Amino acid sequence: MVTVTTKEFNANSQKYFSMAVNSEVCIRDDNYMFQLTGNRIEPDVILQPDDAFYRSITADELLKGIYEDIDEFFANNKEQ
Repeated sequence: MVTVTTKEFNANSQKYFSMAVNSEVCIRDDNYMFQLTGNRIEPDVILQPDDAFYRSITADELLKGIYEDIDEFFANNKEQ
């Protein structure tokens, strides 16, 4: 395992990415430590969307729902 500072990692990121293929690289700053490990991605593995993907909404739909909830909240609390 190799431990480097964020400054060292930023200066030589390609070097540490290459090292992570064979061993663990830890990147340390003042508050956190991050582990960098390499995993080979098989080119023939293609992920398919799951059911959650088909239930997703757009940002506009989300924003519309938020505005509706806020309006409903203030309409209900105005009466009190």
